[in-house]
Amino acid sequence: MIILRDFQQQLLLLCREAYRSGSLSILVVSPTGSGNTYFFCAVIQGAIARGNTVVILVHRMELVDQVVAALAEFGIECDILCAGYPRRRSPVMVASVQTLIRRIDSIPAPNLLVCDESHHVSKGSTWSKIFAAWSGAKRLGVTATPIRLDGRGLGEHFDKLILGPTVEELIEKGYLAKPRVFAPPTIDVSGLHTLAGEFVTKEAEERANKPSVTGDALSHYKQHADGKPALAFCVSVQHAIDVAAQFRAAGYSAVMLKGGMDRQIRRQALADFKRGAINLIASCEIFNEGVDAPGVHCGIFLRPTQSLGLWRQQIGRVMRPAEGKEYAIILDHASNSIRHGLPTYEPDWALTYDETKRTKSAAISVRVCSHCFAASSSRAAVCANCGKPFEIKPREIEAREGSLVEVTPEMIAKKRERQQQGRAQTIEELRAYCIRMGWNPARAEHIMAGRMKKRAPK
Repeated sequence: MIILRDFQQQLLLLCREAYRSGSLSILVVSPTGSGNTYFFCAVIQGAIARGNTVVILVHRMELVDQVVAALAEFGIECDILCAGYPRRRSPVMVASVQTLIRRIDSIPAPNLLVCDESHHVSKGSTWSKIFAAWSGAKRLGVTATPIRLDGRGLGEHFDKLILGPTVEELIEKGYLAKPRVFAPPTIDVSGLHTLAGEFVTKEAEERANKPSVTGDALSHYKQHADGKPALAFCVSVQHAIDVAAQFRAAGYSAVMLKGGMDRQIRRQALADFKRGAINLIASCEIFNEGVDAPGVHCGIFLRPTQSLGLWRQQIGRVMRPAEGKEYAIILDHASNSIRHGLPTYEPDWALTYDETKRTKSAAISVRVCSHCFAASSSRAAVCANCGKPFEIKPREIEAREGSLVEVTPEMIAKKRERQQQGRAQTIEELRAYCIRMGWNPARAEHIMAGRMKKRAPK
């Protein structure tokens, strides 16, 4: 029997309250590795207990087996609407988006439509066509990154946003591994062109797929994660082939996996990876999201990206805890952590984003140690990895009278608390925030009343 974690139980309660309050399409945001699949399985378990029918949408075939296995742990049998699977009669169906849209006229609309990895939803997409065909069904979207590649939000498709725990909260509770980020300046992205919000693949591949670049990645892997299970995130299939070959030449067991490969070959490779027979899997796209690669200790990032969502999804593959894993080792040769922030940075997720600021990162700036290449917040005085002080560049300071106040950990904690509280805009979000803080949910009404009083005209 699966027992939900405390924050998953609270998310479940918040979803029920939102549906009772009239919401028809809810988007739940919780970090990669927090158990999003188990969460929506619990929602489905409650839905079918009340006589409802459910369809779960997945955008890739690799996710089908994963969702079906999770449902089985909840004692739920399901239909599978994908090529090569037999049909049964079940109130729950797992469907690939591509197969469902071709057969949607022959399938009754469900009471609940669950959308896994719902950041793929966009206007005019196959997803949105399914939504239009089944407009009367309630929707539940689940994602770790509620932002599209072009930086737009998902407000066109969901009317309610429910935020789960932060990455830092999950690390503190042991649900995610603490990251150690190293960002050597290996891949130069200056001058790369952008197409549809992302670096042009051919140009990025020319910069990344070089023996010298992979050699630098090999050197840092030997230094920080020698022999530990690692994923290499590559720009293209050929890039992944070449990276795996160069690691094998250095004496490591390395394979390349890509979409379209025989499913059994990929399953065997993951099994060998899990038991330690394979040191490195190099891939393009496969492990960006959704698919679990068990036991990863190290991520080698050789694909520069302008997408905050993609970067967050990728680092999530590495931060799951595993036996014998002290840290999640992130070797960021593409400077994505500098571009988008460290793994513990918490974006201001929303259903819509300011069009004038979509391309600008709001992440806390990062500084990289010139001695060991460890990445830290720009606020750090010394490198957390080697202890070397960061160079302080002098600047002119305007002198003002005043008294000095010692900055304590308690003051920093209170400031962070106020920032998190400020991001909660609706009464439901404030209640969720109060629950996460261990407060009485009724406190949300007092906070909201205080805000309204300040906004009232004098």
